Amino acid sequence: MKKISLLGATGSIGTQTLEVIASHPDKFSLEAISIGKNIELGLKQINEYNPKLVSVQFKEDYDKLLNEIPNTVKLVYGQEGLEEVASNNDADILVNAVLGSVGLAPTLSAIKAGKTIAIANKETLVTAGHIVTEEAKKHKVDLLPVDSEHSAIYQCLQGERLQEVEKLILTASGGSFRHLDRTELKDVTVADALNHPNWSMGAKITIDSATMMNKGLEVIEAHWLFNMPYEKIAVLLHQESIIHSMVEFIDGSVIAQLGTPDMKVPIQYALTYPNRLQLHGKKHLNLWEVGKLHFAKPSLERYRCLYFAFEAGSAGGILPTVLNAANEEAVSLFLNGKISFLEIEEAIERALNEYENIALPSLEVIQHIDKETRDFVRNVMASK
Repeated sequence: MKKISLLGATGSIGTQTLEVIASHPDKFSLEAISIGKNIELGLKQINEYNPKLVSVQFKEDYDKLLNEIPNTVKLVYGQEGLEEVASNNDADILVNAVLGSVGLAPTLSAIKAGKTIAIANKETLVTAGHIVTEEAKKHKVDLLPVDSEHSAIYQCLQGERLQEVEKLILTASGGSFRHLDRTELKDVTVADALNHPNWSMGAKITIDSATMMNKGLEVIEAHWLFNMPYEKIAVLLHQESIIHSMVEFIDGSVIAQLGTPDMKVPIQYALTYPNRLQLHGKKHLNLWEVGKLHFAKPSLERYRCLYFAFEAGSAGGILPTVLNAANEEAVSLFLNGKISFLEIEEAIERALNEYENIALPSLEVIQHIDKETRDFVRNVMASK
């Protein structure tokens, strides 16, 4: 029986993680969860899954829920609550499914507590990959990828030697606007951007998919997860999302992981690793039904956010932190109707140009730059 703690229980990855846990009650138990703004769903999850520990984001939600939950549940809140869910319990595995750089501190706490980390929070490795991987190595903690692309690479590398890898190939659907050129992106709406052709995801990730920043963040994440230089990481457009990623070896062989688009597959693999379990309700892949698979090389001029990610990742230092923070703020502004779709790129580029790089930043420096970048984006886009 594996005991699970879950950050971000009410989000897309969080709800699917709970479904995986519920489908194998003899294999998994839920120790602790954190919930964000969706308190109504969070209360249902508490009553259904009966975790021992629950953290909410705000003090007012803590006060509201205190008399509504079973007395067997300990309720906490805020950043300290997140870190308690991550580390101060009997869980074997932490699933980090929160959005944004808020996931960094609890991940580090969980690593120090010796928890295995199933990581769906890209920003943790993007903003502080050098710190997280060093701490994981120091405490002998496994970092298991939950993103479908990194899970695919992880599976392709089983039994292989990293020194024999020629290239990691991350596949990308191209997002909601993959058939549009840049001139056609000027007036796209939030509703247009949220209409992803293949995956059901949260709003922020869906917008990141449309700009290809999601793939850019995954490139940086792959660099840290697999200790791979950026020149050995490539992105390939693959609109069907059947091949989730590939690994090319020095002898020219390519190993790919395939499946129908379903996030429960990589979630469950991270929870069961190194074993596998039957995934209930899974639609099996029948290639004869798919018929054809399409591939294309992405243009870095068309997908500027992917270009920014390669550049920031290769430069290292504080620039990945700037990249991520600027993107989060810009996407929020777009979702709230404050800026246009193409102004997301403009905000990120202006932020990256604002900073002199700092090599090997400390956690305190990263947290400072993160906040400063968010303020910069809000101010500079408001003054346009």
